[in-house]
Amino acid sequence: MTKITIAPDCGNSPKKAFIHDFNVAFAEGNAAFILDHVDDSIKWCVYGDFEVNGKPAFKKEIDKMLEYPHPKELIIDSIVTHGKEGTANGFMVMEDATYAFCDIYKFRSAGSRILIELKSFVVKV
Repeated sequence: MTKITIAPDCGNSPKKAFIHDFNVAFAEGNAAFILDHVDDSIKWCVYGDFEVNGKPAFKKEIDKMLEYPHPKELIIDSIVTHGKEGTANGFMVMEDATYAFCDIYKFRSAGSRILIELKSFVVKV
């Protein structure tokens, strides 16, 4: 089971709580939750690695990620939201390496929990 460490103010709004839950779903391999919360036309760019357009291509990348062991720990340093956008940054601690990440989320609307775009920066530290 992945240990979840999160800054205390990262869940003080519904949008922040959702981004927290979305990150936990990634760490724990909950593909159903992830796929339930992305638009059919989702765009996802992991800079320096890949870019996908559409839910079928997105699902293929999620399925690839599920082949790897779950992280030992997910550390979320901050979540910031405003309107229909948000961001989260922190660390994924794996067995053999630690990765810093920053994800930028774009939702259908300010009140939506459906992502239309995700931009990810991931760096091995």
